[in-house]
Amino acid sequence: MIPYPSWLNSGDNTWQLVAATLVGLMSIPGIAILYGGLVQRKWAVNTMLMAFSAFSIVLVAWVLYEFKMSFGSPLHMGPGILRAAVGKPGTITGAKAEIGQANIPLVSGAGLMPAFRFPQSTLAYFQFAFAAITPLLFLGSVIGRMNFRAWLLFVLLWSGIVYSVNAFLLWGGGWWAQMGALDYSGGYVIHLAAGTSGFVAAAVVGPRLARDRARAVPNNLPLVACGAGFLWLGWNGFNGGDMYFGGQNAAAAVLNTNLATAVALLAWVLLDMFAGAQRKPTFLGAVNGMIVGLVSITPAAGFVTGTGAILVGLIASVLVWLSWNKLAKLKFMSRVDDALGVVHTHGVAGLVGGLLVGLFADPAMAIYYNKDGSAVSVSGLFHGHPKQLALQAGAAGTIIVWDGLMTFVILKVIGLFVRLRSPDEVLELGDLAAHDEEAYPSEEGLAAVGAGAASTGPPPTESPASAKSAEPAAEP
Repeated sequence: MIPYPSWLNSGDNTWQLVAATLVGLMSIPGIAILYGGLVQRKWAVNTMLMAFSAFSIVLVAWVLYEFKMSFGSPLHMGPGILRAAVGKPGTITGAKAEIGQANIPLVSGAGLMPAFRFPQSTLAYFQFAFAAITPLLFLGSVIGRMNFRAWLLFVLLWSGIVYSVNAFLLWGGGWWAQMGALDYSGGYVIHLAAGTSGFVAAAVVGPRLARDRARAVPNNLPLVACGAGFLWLGWNGFNGGDMYFGGQNAAAAVLNTNLATAVALLAWVLLDMFAGAQRKPTFLGAVNGMIVGLVSITPAAGFVTGTGAILVGLIASVLVWLSWNKLAKLKFMSRVDDALGVVHTHGVAGLVGGLLVGLFADPAMAIYYNKDGSAVSVSGLFHGHPKQLALQAGAAGTIIVWDGLMTFVILKVIGLFVRLRSPDEVLELGDLAAHDEEAYPSEEGLAAVGAGAASTGPPPTESPASAKSAEPAAEP
């Protein structure tokens, strides 16, 4: 039998690894096939490849320097918020870093919560899954026109410069965490960030081809249902794992997550039926409501009761439905081609959920007992702590300003070296022009792919005579 160190609890460790895997499944295959089914068929391969490649880029950067930037010792850069805005970069690839006890210096190390009972590799992989899904979410804003090379550079730079700051400020014991701002599982760090950066990126990169934007019909709704299902059930790990202990609050967070999601989905469907332009329920409307419920409960899942979860799902669904159906039609919004409406379903929903924490956080829910036996819990306005709402608004403003500004700067710098938007001739063909692949191959597509393979692939194994005779069949 392999002995456990005295600090390790096998139940907590197992749950964190399972939760991390559930969050990873939300990205691949979840987001890959959700977005891959929502886009036009000519962009399905490009969408899936962008998702898988971004997931890989973030993992490598995460273990080399980003984890320490997000959860390490603070890099003192000046007074105020600059004193605790980001951690010092560093690698976690050594033996001690991987199998030693997990520790966030400004949180567990300072006695703000009990010591973790699992190794740092578990914490690192769990938090990586959150870091990886964020750029995958705002991929939905720039689908159907962003240059693949520019995308790779953007994910690499954004993940380190933007995401790491967000995570440190609110989760790693940074300035807003020290002030008392709350984000249970990423309503601000992930979803508000994705909505803000996605909207700015869509504006900088530019729109899709006009006819593609006018005919943005999903290519595979059953595939969308599969991706949406991965998101919904994967969210049990997303919110259930963020207590860091496999206890009663993790269970409450899972129940609250599903409850808010069900309420938000039903509210959106009913709004479509009785207030929508067509007065008809739609599956895509139900998916939007589902996502809004998942996103809005994320910053609140462990801080509110079941009643609070119902109210969060209902209020967020109504407000985001209005944003999607009314605000999106305003001139300044409609000019930006946010392809899948990420600014609404993630940005607005994350903002609303984060602010509602300031109203509904219940001190009887998330209770931590420190080493000295003292209890720590949080309260919102309706439980006697009006300051919490102001803290939530301040943290949201920081995320919006920082993410929007840095997304703009990063893209402008990348644009000096690489085209941000693919040429129109590539946009006409989509996957065939960009990757020599199609999600649903046609005869014409197969011929074109064959021609590309013949011109770039290895030498033929047939005799020169047979190769010559076969050559005309490979022409487009």
